[in-house]
Amino acid sequence: MDLDTLTVLAQADVAETAGRAIGLGMGTGLAALGTGIGLGFIFGKTIEAVSRQPELRSEIQSIQWLGFALTEATVFYGFIAGLIAFFV
Repeated sequence: MDLDTLTVLAQADVAETAGRAIGLGMGTGLAALGTGIGLGFIFGKTIEAVSRQPELRSEIQSIQWLGFALTEATVFYGFIAGLIAFFV
């Protein structure tokens, strides 16, 4: 192989790695964006519910923390999917 062919192959490898890195960043960023919006809704609605019925605060908060944990897990799913796409 001559030098031009090796240069083209090296550039293709760099472009593929850069594309994978961009995909990882965008996938994780979008997952974090969706999670941020979801958490805002969860805590906002919790505040509304507690202000309307303060006697149900403990029950509402237990449901709130379950929703928080499930929503927060989506960031990790997005990050793991991005890592899999990056390395595979």
